[in-house]
Amino acid sequence: MKNFLVLIISLLLTSCVSQIQKKEIADIQKFQQELNTEYKSPKKTPLRGDHFTNFKEHPFFPINLKYRISAKVTKTENAEPFELPTSSGKTKTYQEYGKASFVLDGKELTLTLYQSLALSKQEGYEDYLFLPFRDATNEIETYGGGKYMDLKIPTGNTIILDFNKSYHPLCAYNAFDYSCPIVPRENFLPVRIEAGVMYEDVYHQ
Repeated sequence: MKNFLVLIISLLLTSCVSQIQKKEIADIQKFQQELNTEYKSPKKTPLRGDHFTNFKEHPFFPINLKYRISAKVTKTENAEPFELPTSSGKTKTYQEYGKASFVLDGKELTLTLYQSLALSKQEGYEDYLFLPFRDATNEIETYGGGKYMDLKIPTGNTIILDFNKSYHPLCAYNAFDYSCPIVPRENFLPVRIEAGVMYEDVYHQ
């Protein structure tokens, strides 16, 4: 009887985990669809000319929940605003929100989370966090300048970093019309993040 109960509990737990994973995968697929839709929209796309005409969809790494990570957040006390350099040579004002620490493939890693002061004053973006990062896929499968992730201020001391939802800055596709924050060196990861949007060399031709 005891073994039977253990089996039932195990099956229920497996079923719950499976349902959670399906929901997480569906959420990532929604992100991919919305990004493709944005780039196909004449009013929203950063693409111009033939790049827009020929665009079908973004290439993505296969969805991998290994890259959906729960990180511990240490909030930065008395953070001062600073000017973050951009691809155009100008700067944008940001403030450090905190550090997100996590383990990936046995390596202890940390990324700094930022908050745009200009964006935080806009309605609906008060809790927006900006995470720019670079990793070992840059200049190979992904854009050389790195990738971005959009997050929200967590209610507790943990935050989900879903690299499956990482994307390239707009200037990767159109350097003439966009000025994108340059990834700070403290957010260079010494590992491969095989998740999120991949990059095609066609945009550099």
